Amino acid sequence: MRVALSSGHGLYVRGACGILDEVDEARRVVNRVAEELQSRGADVMAFHDNSSRSQNENLNAIVNFHNAQERDLDISVHFNAYEQVDKPMGTEVLYVTQEALAAEMSAAIASCGFINRGAKRRTDLFFLNNTEKPAILLEICFVDSEADAKLYERKFIDICEAIVDELGGEPLDGIAEAPAPLFKASGKCSHFGGPDDTGVSASEGLAFISEIEQAPHLFLPYQPEGTTGLARRLNPHIHYVACRWDYNTTPKAMMREELALVRAGGIELTAFPADWGPNEATGRVADLSPGLLADLGLTTDDEVEVIFPYRRPESVE
Repeated sequence: MRVALSSGHGLYVRGACGILDEVDEARRVVNRVAEELQSRGADVMAFHDNSSRSQNENLNAIVNFHNAQERDLDISVHFNAYEQVDKPMGTEVLYVTQEALAAEMSAAIASCGFINRGAKRRTDLFFLNNTEKPAILLEICFVDSEADAKLYERKFIDICEAIVDELGGEPLDGIAEAPAPLFKASGKCSHFGGPDDTGVSASEGLAFISEIEQAPHLFLPYQPEGTTGLARRLNPHIHYVACRWDYNTTPKAMMREELALVRAGGIELTAFPADWGPNEATGRVADLSPGLLADLGLTTDDEVEVIFPYRRPESVE
Protein backbone atom coordinates (compact mmCIF):
# COMPACT_ATOMS: atom_id res chain seq x y z
CA MET A 1 0.00 0.00 0.00
CA ARG A 2 1.20 3.50 -0.84
CA VAL A 3 -0.53 6.32 1.02
CA ALA A 4 -0.02 10.08 0.88
CA LEU A 5 -1.15 11.86 4.06
CA SER A 6 -1.44 15.56 4.76
CA SER A 7 -2.69 17.68 7.62
CA GLY A 8 -5.28 20.31 6.78
CA HIS A 9 -4.41 24.02 6.56
CA GLY A 10 -0.89 25.08 7.57
CA LEU A 11 1.52 26.60 10.04
CA TYR A 12 0.63 30.13 8.92
CA VAL A 13 -2.82 29.40 7.48
CA ARG A 14 -4.71 28.25 10.53
CA GLY A 15 -7.89 26.20 10.57
CA ALA A 16 -10.64 25.91 13.15
CA CYS A 17 -9.81 26.64 16.77
CA GLY A 18 -11.93 25.92 19.82
CA ILE A 19 -11.21 23.54 22.65
CA LEU A 20 -8.86 21.88 20.16
CA ASP A 21 -6.70 23.52 17.51
CA GLU A 22 -7.32 21.94 14.10
CA VAL A 23 -3.82 22.43 12.69
CA ASP A 24 -2.01 21.12 15.77
CA GLU A 25 -4.24 18.08 16.16
CA ALA A 26 -4.34 17.19 12.45
CA ARG A 27 -0.54 17.10 12.47
CA ARG A 28 -0.59 14.94 15.56
CA VAL A 29 -2.98 12.45 13.89
CA VAL A 30 -1.00 12.39 10.62
CA ASN A 31 2.28 11.73 12.42
CA ARG A 32 0.84 8.90 14.49
CA VAL A 33 -1.00 7.27 11.59
CA ALA A 34 2.07 7.51 9.35
CA GLU A 35 4.26 5.83 11.97
CA GLU A 36 1.77 3.00 12.47
CA LEU A 37 1.27 2.46 8.74
CA GLN A 38 5.03 2.31 8.23
CA SER A 39 5.30 -0.30 10.99
CA ARG A 40 2.85 -2.43 9.00
CA GLY A 41 4.84 -2.19 5.79
CA ALA A 42 2.98 0.58 4.00
CA ASP A 43 4.84 3.12 1.89
CA VAL A 44 3.77 6.40 3.51
CA MET A 45 4.43 10.00 2.53
CA ALA A 46 3.33 12.69 5.03
CA PHE A 47 3.13 16.45 4.58
CA HIS A 48 2.57 19.52 6.74
CA ASP A 49 2.50 22.94 5.06
CA ASN A 50 4.99 25.15 6.92
CA SER A 51 5.47 27.88 4.32
CA SER A 52 2.21 29.09 2.71
CA ARG A 53 0.91 32.49 3.77
CA SER A 54 -2.49 32.47 2.05
CA GLN A 55 -5.33 30.01 1.63
CA ASN A 56 -4.71 29.72 -2.10
CA GLU A 57 -1.02 28.96 -1.59
CA ASN A 58 -1.90 26.47 1.12
CA LEU A 59 -4.44 24.53 -0.96
CA ASN A 60 -2.08 24.33 -3.92
CA ALA A 61 0.87 23.30 -1.75
CA ILE A 62 -1.08 20.38 -0.29
CA VAL A 63 -2.48 19.19 -3.63
CA ASN A 64 0.89 19.60 -5.36
CA PHE A 65 2.52 17.46 -2.67
CA HIS A 66 -0.03 14.68 -3.16
CA ASN A 67 0.15 14.73 -6.94
CA ALA A 68 3.95 14.55 -6.84
CA GLN A 69 3.88 11.20 -4.98
CA GLU A 70 3.74 7.65 -6.31
CA ARG A 71 0.74 6.48 -4.25
CA ASP A 72 -2.54 4.58 -4.31
CA LEU A 73 -4.59 6.76 -1.95
CA ASP A 74 -4.71 10.40 -0.81
CA ILE A 75 -5.91 11.29 2.69
CA SER A 76 -6.23 14.75 4.22
CA VAL A 77 -6.86 15.06 7.96
CA HIS A 78 -9.07 17.84 9.31
CA PHE A 79 -11.22 18.68 12.32
CA ASN A 80 -14.73 20.07 12.11
CA ALA A 81 -16.26 23.15 13.74
CA TYR A 82 -19.75 24.53 14.30
CA GLU A 83 -20.30 26.39 17.58
CA GLN A 84 -19.24 25.96 21.19
CA VAL A 85 -21.35 23.15 22.66
CA ASP A 86 -21.12 20.63 25.49
CA LYS A 87 -22.84 17.85 23.55
CA PRO A 88 -21.11 15.34 21.23
CA MET A 89 -21.13 16.19 17.52
CA GLY A 90 -19.28 13.30 15.91
CA THR A 91 -17.04 12.28 13.05
CA GLU A 92 -17.52 12.18 9.28
CA VAL A 93 -15.51 11.48 6.14
CA LEU A 94 -15.88 13.49 2.92
CA TYR A 95 -15.51 12.12 -0.59
CA VAL A 96 -16.23 12.69 -4.27
CA THR A 97 -15.72 9.19 -5.68
CA GLN A 98 -14.82 7.00 -2.68
CA GLU A 99 -18.20 6.55 -0.98
CA ALA A 100 -17.61 3.02 0.31
CA LEU A 101 -14.18 3.78 1.77
CA ALA A 102 -15.47 7.02 3.31
CA ALA A 103 -18.37 5.19 4.98
CA GLU A 104 -16.10 2.46 6.31
CA MET A 105 -13.56 4.98 7.61
CA SER A 106 -16.21 7.08 9.33
CA ALA A 107 -17.58 3.96 11.04
CA ALA A 108 -14.06 2.95 12.10
CA ILE A 109 -13.36 6.32 13.76
CA ALA A 110 -16.85 6.34 15.29
CA SER A 111 -16.14 2.95 16.88
CA CYS A 112 -13.95 4.85 19.36
CA GLY A 113 -17.09 6.43 20.80
CA PHE A 114 -18.01 9.27 18.44
CA ILE A 115 -21.37 9.83 16.80
CA ASN A 116 -21.07 8.48 13.25
CA ARG A 117 -22.13 11.26 10.87
CA GLY A 118 -21.09 8.98 8.02
CA ALA A 119 -19.79 9.52 4.50
CA LYS A 120 -20.68 12.86 2.91
CA ARG A 121 -20.21 13.64 -0.77
CA ARG A 122 -18.64 17.08 -1.28
CA THR A 123 -17.96 18.43 -4.74
CA ASP A 124 -16.81 21.87 -3.60
CA LEU A 125 -13.52 21.02 -1.90
CA PHE A 126 -10.22 21.81 -3.64
CA PHE A 127 -8.41 18.80 -2.20
CA LEU A 128 -10.99 16.24 -3.33
CA ASN A 129 -11.41 17.86 -6.73
CA ASN A 130 -7.74 18.21 -7.62
CA THR A 131 -5.90 15.18 -6.26
CA GLU A 132 -5.33 12.68 -9.05
CA LYS A 133 -5.75 9.47 -7.06
CA PRO A 134 -8.65 8.15 -4.96
CA ALA A 135 -9.04 10.56 -2.05
CA ILE A 136 -10.91 11.02 1.22
CA LEU A 137 -10.92 13.87 3.72
CA LEU A 138 -11.27 12.94 7.40
CA GLU A 139 -13.13 15.21 9.82
CA ILE A 140 -11.99 13.51 13.02
CA CYS A 141 -14.34 15.36 15.38
CA PHE A 142 -15.51 18.88 16.29
CA VAL A 143 -12.96 21.22 17.86
CA ASP A 144 -15.72 23.18 19.61
CA SER A 145 -17.59 20.23 21.15
CA GLU A 146 -16.51 19.64 24.74
CA ALA A 147 -17.67 16.03 24.59
CA ASP A 148 -15.79 15.36 21.33
CA ALA A 149 -12.61 17.03 22.60
CA LYS A 150 -12.57 14.99 25.81
CA LEU A 151 -13.19 11.75 23.93
CA TYR A 152 -10.53 12.59 21.36
CA GLU A 153 -7.86 13.19 24.02
CA ARG A 154 -8.81 10.00 25.85
CA LYS A 155 -8.96 7.86 22.73
CA PHE A 156 -6.27 9.45 20.55
CA ILE A 157 -4.22 6.28 20.09
CA ASP A 158 -7.34 4.19 19.48
CA ILE A 159 -8.55 6.66 16.83
CA CYS A 160 -5.27 6.49 14.95
CA GLU A 161 -5.19 2.71 15.15
CA ALA A 162 -8.78 2.53 13.88
CA ILE A 163 -7.76 4.58 10.82
CA VAL A 164 -4.79 2.31 10.19
CA ASP A 165 -6.82 -0.86 10.72
CA GLU A 166 -9.33 0.32 8.13
CA LEU A 167 -6.55 0.91 5.61
CA GLY A 168 -5.19 -2.56 6.31
CA GLY A 169 -1.72 -4.01 6.44
CA GLU A 170 0.00 -6.38 8.83
CA PRO A 171 3.25 -6.10 10.81
CA LEU A 172 6.26 -6.91 8.67
CA ASP A 173 8.09 -10.24 8.75
CA GLY A 174 11.73 -10.56 7.79
CA ILE A 175 13.25 -7.28 8.92
CA ALA A 176 16.96 -6.57 8.65
CA GLU A 177 18.56 -5.07 11.75
CA ALA A 178 18.98 -1.32 11.71
CA PRO A 179 22.57 -0.02 11.91
CA ALA A 180 23.91 0.75 15.38
CA PRO A 181 22.85 4.23 16.55
CA LEU A 182 25.40 7.00 17.03
CA PHE A 183 23.73 8.02 20.30
CA LYS A 184 21.74 6.05 22.85
CA ALA A 185 20.46 6.98 26.30
CA SER A 186 18.19 5.21 28.78
CA GLY A 187 16.82 6.53 32.04
CA LYS A 188 14.38 8.98 33.58
CA CYS A 189 12.73 11.74 31.61
CA SER A 190 10.78 14.94 32.07
CA HIS A 191 9.19 17.52 29.76
CA PHE A 192 10.21 20.96 28.52
CA GLY A 193 9.31 23.73 26.14
CA GLY A 194 6.22 25.65 25.12
CA PRO A 195 4.33 28.62 26.51
CA ASP A 196 3.55 26.94 29.84
CA ASP A 197 7.08 25.84 30.70
CA THR A 198 8.02 28.27 33.45
CA GLY A 199 11.05 26.13 34.21
CA VAL A 200 12.87 27.96 31.42
CA SER A 201 13.25 31.71 31.27
CA ALA A 202 11.12 33.84 28.98
CA SER A 203 14.20 34.59 26.86
CA GLU A 204 15.86 31.16 26.84
CA GLY A 205 17.01 29.89 23.46
CA LEU A 206 17.87 26.46 22.09
CA ALA A 207 21.30 24.88 21.78
CA PHE A 208 21.47 24.23 18.03
CA ILE A 209 18.45 26.08 16.63
CA SER A 210 18.95 29.83 16.62
CA GLU A 211 16.10 30.97 14.35
CA ILE A 212 12.62 29.79 13.37
CA GLU A 213 13.59 29.21 9.73
CA GLN A 214 16.00 26.43 10.72
CA ALA A 215 13.12 24.24 11.99
CA PRO A 216 9.73 25.92 11.40
CA HIS A 217 7.88 22.67 12.08
CA LEU A 218 8.86 22.85 15.76
CA PHE A 219 7.37 26.22 16.59
CA LEU A 220 4.09 27.97 17.26
CA PRO A 221 3.12 30.56 14.62
CA TYR A 222 3.28 33.30 17.27
CA GLN A 223 5.60 34.29 20.10
CA PRO A 224 3.82 33.66 23.42
CA GLU A 225 3.00 36.84 25.29
CA GLY A 226 5.72 37.96 27.67
CA THR A 227 8.41 35.80 26.07
CA THR A 228 11.19 36.33 23.54
CA GLY A 229 13.06 33.00 23.52
CA LEU A 230 12.63 30.00 21.24
CA ALA A 231 12.25 27.51 24.11
CA ARG A 232 8.89 28.97 25.13
CA ARG A 233 7.81 29.18 21.46
CA LEU A 234 8.17 25.44 20.87
CA ASN A 235 4.86 23.84 19.92
CA PRO A 236 4.12 21.50 22.85
CA HIS A 237 2.08 19.13 20.64
CA ILE A 238 4.97 18.41 18.26
CA HIS A 239 7.17 15.43 19.13
CA TYR A 240 10.61 16.78 20.05
CA VAL A 241 13.34 15.69 22.45
CA ALA A 242 16.42 17.04 24.23
CA CYS A 243 19.33 14.87 25.35
CA ARG A 244 22.95 15.45 26.28
CA TRP A 245 24.12 14.89 22.71
CA ASP A 246 27.81 14.54 21.88
CA TYR A 247 28.35 17.06 19.08
CA ASN A 248 31.62 15.35 18.12
CA THR A 249 29.60 12.27 17.17
CA THR A 250 26.32 13.90 16.17
CA PRO A 251 27.09 17.45 14.95
CA LYS A 252 24.59 20.27 15.41
CA ALA A 253 23.73 20.34 11.72
CA MET A 254 22.92 16.65 11.88
CA MET A 255 20.64 17.23 14.87
CA ARG A 256 18.56 19.61 12.75
CA GLU A 257 18.24 17.15 9.87
CA GLU A 258 17.66 13.71 11.41
CA LEU A 259 15.00 12.13 13.63
CA ALA A 260 15.42 10.37 16.97
CA LEU A 261 13.46 7.33 18.12
CA VAL A 262 11.93 7.47 21.59
CA ARG A 263 10.78 4.24 23.27
CA ALA A 264 8.79 3.52 26.42
CA GLY A 265 6.36 0.83 27.53
CA GLY A 266 6.39 -0.95 24.18
CA ILE A 267 5.60 2.23 22.22
CA GLU A 268 8.08 3.73 19.74
CA LEU A 269 7.67 7.26 18.37
CA THR A 270 9.98 9.42 16.28
CA ALA A 271 10.88 12.89 17.52
CA PHE A 272 12.84 15.92 16.36
CA PRO A 273 15.97 16.77 18.35
CA ALA A 274 15.36 20.30 19.64
CA ASP A 275 17.86 21.11 22.40
CA TRP A 276 20.69 19.91 24.61
CA GLY A 277 19.79 18.77 28.11
CA PRO A 278 18.68 18.07 30.78
CA ASN A 279 21.41 18.99 33.24
CA GLU A 280 23.10 15.87 34.59
CA ALA A 281 22.29 16.98 38.14
CA THR A 282 18.59 16.28 37.50
CA GLY A 283 19.27 12.56 37.25
CA ARG A 284 17.36 12.45 33.97
CA VAL A 285 18.59 11.54 30.50
CA ALA A 286 15.96 13.22 28.32
CA ASP A 287 13.44 16.03 28.19
CA LEU A 288 10.44 15.40 25.92
CA SER A 289 7.79 17.69 24.53
CA PRO A 290 4.56 17.61 26.56
CA GLY A 291 2.80 16.02 23.58
CA LEU A 292 5.40 13.28 23.21
CA LEU A 293 5.34 12.57 26.95
CA ALA A 294 1.55 12.21 26.81
CA ASP A 295 1.52 10.08 23.66
CA LEU A 296 3.99 7.68 25.25
CA GLY A 297 1.78 7.52 28.35
CA LEU A 298 4.56 8.84 30.57
CA THR A 299 4.90 11.25 33.48
CA THR A 300 7.96 12.95 34.96
CA ASP A 301 10.69 10.53 36.07
CA ASP A 302 9.33 7.57 34.10
CA GLU A 303 11.86 5.53 32.15
CA VAL A 304 12.54 6.18 28.48
CA GLU A 305 15.06 5.18 25.81
CA VAL A 306 16.31 7.52 23.09
CA ILE A 307 18.36 6.51 20.06
CA PHE A 308 19.73 8.76 17.33
CA PRO A 309 19.58 8.87 14.40
CA TYR A 310 16.44 6.88 13.66
CA ARG A 311 16.97 4.44 10.83
CA ARG A 312 13.98 2.39 9.73
CA PRO A 313 14.96 -1.25 9.22
CA GLU A 314 14.85 -2.44 5.64
CA SER A 315 12.72 -5.45 4.70
CA VAL A 316 14.57 -8.60 3.75
CA GLU A 317 13.80 -10.05 0.34
